[in-house]
Amino acid sequence: MVFDLIAWASGALIGWGVRRRYLAHGTPSGFRLSQHPGYIIAVALCAGMGALLAGGGNMALADLPPLGHSVAGAIAGGIIGAEGYKLACGIKGSTGLVFVAPLVAGIAIGRWGCFLAGLPDYTYGIPTGLSWGVDFGDGIPRHPVQLYESFAMLGFLSWFLVVLERNRLSESPSLMLRGSFYILVGFYAAQRFVWEFLKPYPRVLGPFDMFHFLMLALFAYSLCMLWGEQRRHEQARKRKTGAQALSA
Repeated sequence: MVFDLIAWASGALIGWGVRRRYLAHGTPSGFRLSQHPGYIIAVALCAGMGALLAGGGNMALADLPPLGHSVAGAIAGGIIGAEGYKLACGIKGSTGLVFVAPLVAGIAIGRWGCFLAGLPDYTYGIPTGLSWGVDFGDGIPRHPVQLYESFAMLGFLSWFLVVLERNRLSESPSLMLRGSFYILVGFYAAQRFVWEFLKPYPRVLGPFDMFHFLMLALFAYSLCMLWGEQRRHEQARKRKTGAQALSA
């Protein structure tokens, strides 16, 4: 719980810093959270339901009390809420840029809480003979998969801050910035897909557990949305070029 609180606080702090330094005039898509309170509600409600469904479902498959929650489920649920709201309101383009830094920081710090919670948290890895295996209390060295994910997300955060700085004064932000939320989803899905092989979760098909399939869906979403974002940008640039040619 302590690390959950630290994760929330750190996410809010870095989110505030990023908005103040890099997004003071809004996101490249022109979307502002302050103008869409319904968006926040939709994302929060769906993220909460997704976290409970995915976490509880995995616990139930393992014949454990279905009281868990999952950040992977929260991401998937939040995406459903956001895309549903955008579809209903006719909003185009990415609206997730402001969530990238807070989400990444929250996951990176929160995973340390999972690590320190030990066996009851059910986020530990399978047994390993590697020198960095961790005994969580049952005398068996295990993969510290919580820390693998934490370090991976810290690496992504470093990359994202570099992208923000490089695009800070640019009049035409790169796809890396405009589609950074989709890139985050794809990166999260890819690294989480790998770590799932190192977890003792129940397998639902061959070597794959429930989260493997959820990660495949998130990765496919990432690729589709990045393609759409680039296509919209190219169409907007062609329209601008055409308008300039007519005015000349």
